[in-house]
Amino acid sequence: MKKNSFLYRAFDLYYDGFRNMRLGKTLWLIIGIKLFIIFIILKLFFFPNFISQHSEKGKEADFVATEVLDR
Repeated sequence: MKKNSFLYRAFDLYYDGFRNMRLGKTLWLIIGIKLFIIFIILKLFFFPNFISQHSEKGKEADFVATEVLDR
């Protein structure tokens, strides 16, 4: 890859920036942990798959249509 190409310069910018971080690495770790908790843990324990529990297999679209129309 040529050193004057846009991709190389963009990669070098981010690589150099992350390499020289001190506090930023800790903040990115905290952000990653929070996103993991929000999207994985909360989804598994607090948001069950309601449609698959209350409809027959292969009839999910019909279940959603009747629920939307009846409400």
